[in-house]
Amino acid sequence: MTQPSDSESPGTDPTGGRLILVGTPIGNLGDASPRMRQAIETADVIAAEDTRRFLSLAQRLNLTHTNRVVSVFDHNEGHRAPELVDLIAAGETVVLLSDAGMPAVSDPGYRVVRACAEAGLAITSTPGPSAVLMALAVSGLPSDRFSFEGFLPRKSGQRRTLLEELKAEKRTMVFFESPHRIVDAMDDFAEVIGDDRPMSISRELTKTYEETLRGTVGSLRELAADGLRGELTLVLAGATEVETAPEDHLGEVSELVDAGVRAKEAAGQVAKKFGLSKRDVYEAWLHRE
Repeated sequence: MTQPSDSESPGTDPTGGRLILVGTPIGNLGDASPRMRQAIETADVIAAEDTRRFLSLAQRLNLTHTNRVVSVFDHNEGHRAPELVDLIAAGETVVLLSDAGMPAVSDPGYRVVRACAEAGLAITSTPGPSAVLMALAVSGLPSDRFSFEGFLPRKSGQRRTLLEELKAEKRTMVFFESPHRIVDAMDDFAEVIGDDRPMSISRELTKTYEETLRGTVGSLRELAADGLRGELTLVLAGATEVETAPEDHLGEVSELVDAGVRAKEAAGQVAKKFGLSKRDVYEAWLHRE
């Protein structure tokens, strides 16, 4: 069996059109890989989240590239995707990249990838830096199973609702947050998750002032009280296994019922949240004292 050369991507036809997702540096230009450079310099079309930022990056890295650069961002990706599909189907190579890190991971790209997949077109990637994986790796928290939750909601009410849903999640969780909202976000973590849950906050990853703070929700809340600068990635430990019984959660069932939810449905919601049997929770609620 012939092995692909270093310059080829497995499973793709180098003579045909294809989509290449290109990971770009998240801060340190030294993380620009040779494959990233090659993909950009040989592409027929470059689809960038912000064309001005891409041109600035290319200039700083001394990259030569096609003059054909188009924008693909959140608000135009839907109608741009069919255009890129047509270009790739016609045999052109399209490089898709975001402002930093891997496209399609909390950045534009998902709709383009889906459209190309549905059209049966070749899709590959030149892996690059990822704030999600880096923050997870340096957090000191379990990394064998984790979930990426993206940016926390801007409003406190929505943020608390999300944290309530994730409170019993056993996997380590990774979030993005703005330095302008970190103080309020940590207040919500403390209120919903509690002060004792292990956590880390990484800032300015790969940059000059890179820092990772490790501790608990409570201790990091105090450190964040005066604000934190830079791009922030939060890593929260999952909930620990705790023996729980249906009777322990009847108050929550009653609250849902009082709010107008049918008892059986309320029992199902509570059972799912705590990993219990819906039947057992419902029976316990029916026979409550």
